[in-house]
Amino acid sequence: MKKCKICGSVTTQIIKTKNQKKYHKCPTCSYIFLDEIFYVDEVREKQHYDKHDNNLESLGYVKMFEDLIEEFVMPYKKEIKSAFDFGCGEGKVLPILLQREGIVCDGYDLFYFPKKVYKDKKYNLVVSTEVFEHLQNPLEVLQELLLHVEKNGYLLLMTAFRPADDEEFLEWWYIRDITHIGFFNLQTFEYLAAKLGLVIIKHNFKNKVLFQKREV
Repeated sequence: MKKCKICGSVTTQIIKTKNQKKYHKCPTCSYIFLDEIFYVDEVREKQHYDKHDNNLESLGYVKMFEDLIEEFVMPYKKEIKSAFDFGCGEGKVLPILLQREGIVCDGYDLFYFPKKVYKDKKYNLVVSTEVFEHLQNPLEVLQELLLHVEKNGYLLLMTAFRPADDEEFLEWWYIRDITHIGFFNLQTFEYLAAKLGLVIIKHNFKNKVLFQKREV
């Protein structure tokens, strides 16, 4: 059995009969991850992302970010002067929308904007939307991102919270994406908060969670 990539506990295996895809489920933090033999390579991953129409002309995509900003950023705007979007995508839509609200925002994307502009910088807000489900080592990435969050700053993550029931999970639309390899729920984020010195300020029970970084 494989160890959990979040907490190191021994996982149990669940299998989707239709395609024999294997997933590893953690009994401690509730994280589920796809077995590595089913990962796609970076070429196929990039080809998959290139099909997305994620730009300012995509009204639904823009509305998703406008709603995110309204609910999870604007209530804390007085404390947020600088932001960083990790995994900003080809269109850099979220940085543009945040800048319209007076928040200076850097963007990084492994495939489209690979220059690490965040190096040696800290921000009041670090955002990562629809990224963490793609990561092979989410804990390592999260720990790195937190190095760039100011004390009492915020970390905002957006990724669909997985169903609790195994059978429901195996029929869940979110796992059909060939680039989705890791799946979280609120219990996973609560574990991460306790482990990394974070406090969950707000979540929507569905796909968004806002942490505040607290340091002694």
